[in-house]
Amino acid sequence: MNQVSHIRWAMRPEVTQPIVVAAFEGWNDAGDAATSAIAHLASVWNAVPFADLDPEDFYDFTQTRPHVRIVDDDRRELDWPENTFSLARPPGAPDVVLVSGIEPQLRWRTFCDQITEVANAMGARLVLTVGALLADVAHTRPTSVFGSAYEPSVVEALHLEPSRYEGPTGIVGVLHNRCADAGLKSASLWAAVPSYVPAAPSPKAALALVHRVGTILGTEVPAGDLEAESVAYEEQISELVEEDDDTVAYVRHLEETYDRDGMAEHTADELVAEVERFLRDQ
Repeated sequence: MNQVSHIRWAMRPEVTQPIVVAAFEGWNDAGDAATSAIAHLASVWNAVPFADLDPEDFYDFTQTRPHVRIVDDDRRELDWPENTFSLARPPGAPDVVLVSGIEPQLRWRTFCDQITEVANAMGARLVLTVGALLADVAHTRPTSVFGSAYEPSVVEALHLEPSRYEGPTGIVGVLHNRCADAGLKSASLWAAVPSYVPAAPSPKAALALVHRVGTILGTEVPAGDLEAESVAYEEQISELVEEDDDTVAYVRHLEETYDRDGMAEHTADELVAEVERFLRDQ
């Protein structure tokens, strides 16, 4: 345990070697896909919050501002940046600790050490992060998900790619580094979001991440709401694309490339290149 802990425990749930699944708003979350995936998993698995991380030392509140709201009795309440830990018990799968957070501005190593503190305290067998990046992909084709890990045993067990990336990184990259230092196995999933609609939330990418997490856990995740939202997303983006001839031509090129190469998903090398380009551009 860290000498100074910033974790606020509401209770200490009894678990056996859970899998930690984490996502963070901001730089690692194109189209809000990663955090939407975590929110969906928490909903369908009836996850129960059991701890959170005190935000005081990790955020510049002039950049990530607290929100004020009026509650029923006309009292004003402040909502501070949240990083919550919730326990889920999906059917036919290991227990899951869901971490839903926001990339901090300050003290990244200490921030990540709080997450590894919880993971080690609960005897976690794996820390799995989910993220999303902008890439040259068509919204009308299946969403590509790239998975990587540092340890050869994790790569082999989960059928992922070895991580060889060098360059700028976000809180996810730092977390994997601190997991290694803490003796925790870890892996990362990235979903590709069309670069020509960077501001639009992508339930389609969230759905792809949910399915991939379910595959790793060995359980089927109910996804009816996300599936309906993904259909509506495709229709809405198609309508927007039709308003600009250059974008129509660009999307058609992406579709033809996908169809010509017959890819059920991008190759690992292509998605690694997309991740590297995205990180460096950011």
